[in-house]
Amino acid sequence: MLMADLGDVRLNYQLHGDPEGPPLLLIHALGTDLRLWDKILPLLPRGLRVLRYSLRGHGLSDAPNPPYPMGTLVRDAERLMEHVGMREALVVGLSIGGLVAQGLAVKRLDLVRGLVLSNTASKIGTAEIWRQRIALIEEKGLEAIADATLERWFPKPFRQSDEARAWRHMVTRTPVNGYVGCAHAIAGTDFYTPTSGLRLPVLAIAGSEDGSTPPDLVRETADLVPGSRFHLIRGAGHLPCVDKPADYAEALTAFIHETGHLAA
Repeated sequence: MLMADLGDVRLNYQLHGDPEGPPLLLIHALGTDLRLWDKILPLLPRGLRVLRYSLRGHGLSDAPNPPYPMGTLVRDAERLMEHVGMREALVVGLSIGGLVAQGLAVKRLDLVRGLVLSNTASKIGTAEIWRQRIALIEEKGLEAIADATLERWFPKPFRQSDEARAWRHMVTRTPVNGYVGCAHAIAGTDFYTPTSGLRLPVLAIAGSEDGSTPPDLVRETADLVPGSRFHLIRGAGHLPCVDKPADYAEALTAFIHETGHLAA
């Protein structure tokens, strides 16, 4: 278990693979933590140096009082990469992780060689939707949104599995400070203009059954960056690395090789 003391926050992170290999950074979704990537790690090609971490307010990372500006979440990723000596990484961000990845690429292109924008967008929802969700959580806790969250995240067959119940537990056990803090960050973020100025390899991944960031929304964001590629995983929900890990790892591996980040 590794903790990075960044001064104002301590982040839980893990490093995997070849210490000298090309870097891959994985940034998880709201209400999850670094375990989101458990299933795909064994399916990725050998030779990569993989960094994953839990956002502030999630997992074993510190949960300061909310709100968290998106700039703070981007700065956390930036400082963590510097902490472990990582540059020119392929950055994979899912949902809020995709917003952090976009912000990181805009701010520090020296740290980012390519982006995988998974089940995300340049703007997710509206400020009013997030305001209502924050108010509900502050009044009744995360239990009040857990069932609706799983309905948006997973197709019906998966929601009936024991594994889906484990993901529900992960949502409800997220620190309220962390969930609310990151919800404020999403509510205040619109990266349409900054992302449209990016010029780097981009793969956008969507799930056909995603109720949080539907495929058309993901495709619109991909289209902001010239030369980007869009990949739809059929039958997958908002977390395809969970319900379709083999398909997800295959798409990610192909992009890693196509960009020359790792020799085939």
